Amino acid sequence: MSRYFTEDHEWIDVDGDVGTVGISDYAQGQLGDIVFVDVPEAGKSLAKGDEAAVVESVKAASDVYSPVSGSVIEGNAALADEPGLVNTDPEGEGWFFKLTLSDASQLDGLMDETAYQAFVAKL
Repeated sequence: MSRYFTEDHEWIDVDGDVGTVGISDYAQGQLGDIVFVDVPEAGKSLAKGDEAAVVESVKAASDVYSPVSGSVIEGNAALADEPGLVNTDPEGEGWFFKLTLSDASQLDGLMDETAYQAFVAKL
């Protein structure tokens, strides 16, 4: 499985043609305590860069963008009852949605973990 990151602090784990998307530990730390998450419904088509989900914290509401184009196959229903999973395990159980990639070449424009850590270090 390969993990990629965007400059907007989303991550995507890719396994075959399925990607699992969430926000980075850095992003959840900037947001503070997460109180609400709205994830996309299965069947929704997303283009790279589309608003895919909304995350609200005690500080602000933020959009989560799709790092690649594809069709949503599952939203993380657990976040409706337990939005705090984004704080406690942002790069694991706090994932937002899964999608089938429509163009795997879009991954080429994303950062690997090393590049992302260097990017965050400059912020």
